[in-house]
Amino acid sequence: MKSITIKGSPRESVGKVATKTLRNAGKVPCVLYGGDKVLHFSADELPLNKLVYTPFVFTAKIELENGEVFNAILQDIQFHPVTDKILHIDFYQLFNDKEITMEIPVVLLGNAPGVVNGGNLRFPYRKLKVKALPDNLPDFINADISKLDIGDKLYVTELVGDNFTLLHPDNTVVAQVRISRLTIEEEEAEAEGDEEDGDGVPSALAEGGESSGDTPAAE
Repeated sequence: MKSITIKGSPRESVGKVATKTLRNAGKVPCVLYGGDKVLHFSADELPLNKLVYTPFVFTAKIELENGEVFNAILQDIQFHPVTDKILHIDFYQLFNDKEITMEIPVVLLGNAPGVVNGGNLRFPYRKLKVKALPDNLPDFINADISKLDIGDKLYVTELVGDNFTLLHPDNTVVAQVRISRLTIEEEEAEAEGDEEDGDGVPSALAEGGESSGDTPAAE
């Protein structure tokens, strides 16, 4: 998995005044969990934006001024309720010999024949939860939809990888092609039209003609 380098400075004070000062200086207070001790540090906002505001998933390489280097992933983010600026980030430290769980984006490959034939593609799982060693975490998971016709489904069991485990039930539907509502309405309208033409009224009368069994007119 690709990584973004975050350069940080250890924090000696973690009080409200020190935190406010950091934010006014364009820095974000951060905490690193998962190691021997909890580490408080701050980092510039711009590199963190590249890590947060993206549809992709990255690990973080945290380089501190004192020479310490840590590999980590985002664990939790706090945003400003009005401006959506990053207020605080929690990281979780990675170790090469310990598996980690992350949500990985799903990328659709190919064109579904069912969509070409008028169906609608349903894609409920844009990300899937994966468990793997840090070096085996994929950047994304490919999902081939090129064989999906109307009514077909792509299950999570068809996306299994050799170096990671998908943490979803086997019956999880990643993508499927459904018949469109417009097609259903058109079929219903056609069925109603057929029923009206065959409701028991003689065709001659339906066309405005006379039935062969009409009573003769009085002389």
